[in-house]
Amino acid sequence: MVYKTRQIWLAAMANFRRWRRNPKIILVFCLAFVLSFLLSDKVIRFAQEHHTLLQAAEPFIWTFGDANSVLVVSLLLLFLFGDLPNLGADVPFFLIRMNRRVWMAGQILYLVLATFVLLCFVLLSTCVLAGSKAYPANLWSDTAAILGYSRIGEQIAVPAFVKVLELSFPYECMLHIFALMLGYTVFMAGLILYLNLWKGNGGMIGGIVFSGFGFLLNPQMIAEWFSIPQERLNLANIAFGWLSPLNHATYYMHNFGYDNLPKLWVSYGFFAAGSLLLFGLSLGRIRRYHFQFTGTEKN
Repeated sequence: MVYKTRQIWLAAMANFRRWRRNPKIILVFCLAFVLSFLLSDKVIRFAQEHHTLLQAAEPFIWTFGDANSVLVVSLLLLFLFGDLPNLGADVPFFLIRMNRRVWMAGQILYLVLATFVLLCFVLLSTCVLAGSKAYPANLWSDTAAILGYSRIGEQIAVPAFVKVLELSFPYECMLHIFALMLGYTVFMAGLILYLNLWKGNGGMIGGIVFSGFGFLLNPQMIAEWFSIPQERLNLANIAFGWLSPLNHATYYMHNFGYDNLPKLWVSYGFFAAGSLLLFGLSLGRIRRYHFQFTGTEKN
């Protein structure tokens, strides 16, 4: 067991070694920083204009508490994992020394760790961008109070909801948002991996369809298209909160004690069960996967 665990770890680390001076990886992290800047700019600029401070986690909270922001960042996974499983020149040597399922377990471990690293980079970027306007205490700022208790947050499209302010603290809220994003992105990455194994390069198409499905199951968008009245919009909001994976990844689209939306543990269970199912299917599929190597690198 220890020997196989070491093999899985080595297979995963082989993928990380390809990150060195890799233009694709550099592009993904540059895009992640640019997106963090563009998406959090509204919150930071609002604090600057009103001469108020921000809690250090608030730029991340008010940016990625929104479904559209989660969707945009998750699209980076199409660049990062679009070619999984990576069939580099070292893969034949790994397959000689370990069986296919152990090697695939290494790819899955890499997928999870790489997603975690990318989201940590996004979180760190939003904290750095807040700069001198941020403080570390675990208390909501005056900026959050203004955005939450007035209609200003709604007007500038910042999801500062009163129920979030009243029922949680900043770092607790940040951890939940990070965990929901991680669950959604790992689920999506697992789907990309399985479809690549099943249909060649089908992972890219599957990732786009998966993202489009979450984008379309938006109650406000559906209400505008079909002129749904407010009383039915509330029912649609609950239905889409349960059906859409993207809404499961949105913090404020959860039950905080007085509505019928899914609870946080339900969303965590949904993403965990879905990811494990996709990983299990990938481990089964690798037994029949036809490897096609284009050659080995020459010194």
